[in-house]
Amino acid sequence: MSTHEQYPTDLTDRQWHLLHPLLPTPRWQPGGRGRRPRPLRRGLNGILYVTKTGCQWRQLPPSFGRGSTIYGSFNRGARQGVWQQIHTVLIHRERQCQGWPPTPSAGCIDSQSIKMAHQRGPKGFDAGKQVNGRKRHCLVDTLGLIIGLLVTPANTPDPAGLKALLTTYFSTGVQRLRKVWVDGGYRGDDLKAWVAQLKQTHKIDLEVVKKKGTGFTVLPHRWVVERTFAWLLNYRRHSKDYEVLTRNSEAFIQVAMIQLLVKRLV
Repeated sequence: MSTHEQYPTDLTDRQWHLLHPLLPTPRWQPGGRGRRPRPLRRGLNGILYVTKTGCQWRQLPPSFGRGSTIYGSFNRGARQGVWQQIHTVLIHRERQCQGWPPTPSAGCIDSQSIKMAHQRGPKGFDAGKQVNGRKRHCLVDTLGLIIGLLVTPANTPDPAGLKALLTTYFSTGVQRLRKVWVDGGYRGDDLKAWVAQLKQTHKIDLEVVKKKGTGFTVLPHRWVVERTFAWLLNYRRHSKDYEVLTRNSEAFIQVAMIQLLVKRLV
């Protein structure tokens, strides 16, 4: 019987059986040289605990193991693209479970400026939102699932973030996206020229959803990405950006979405 204390963020047996085949196989083999690796499930539970509670790695409960070891696993997964790969596989499965093709034909792009803690790393000041920190650029499908992600300094203009985000998205070989909704912040002659060129190569249409009237209104199509940002803020690690590397900031978002998706899929 395991002596590990149970936490609400721990994976259930069904969730673990879903995720285990997607994790990289440890190089160490029984009888081989070197130190025996930590149990994968315990390490992943530790990463989920940090994502949900927002605690520091060194403040992890001892039952998960050493915080530096768990962080090493998280950082290595971010560097090798493990979290992104798992996230992509789970999105395809969730879309198929809801009767949709694995890749979407329509989506929405928006950004969220977030403050940084007092760590080093790239940062900037968003004059419009009065935020000194970073900006999360997200491309979501019509279900609100993140299919494209980029974290930049907060002073990065939205059009520049959109260009980088779509360039990265199409570089993966995905060619099915045809419609993208954005807000009024995505405008400018340079962006129009770039989108016109992109439309010739990828047949994609960019539509600005304008706000009508005064006060709060739910904008068609665009409300989906706002709901996704609300999902992320349910994880306290995302209340601010605590990472030195933007790569790790993106990885924490992917881990949060992985936990959300496994709960749905099981």
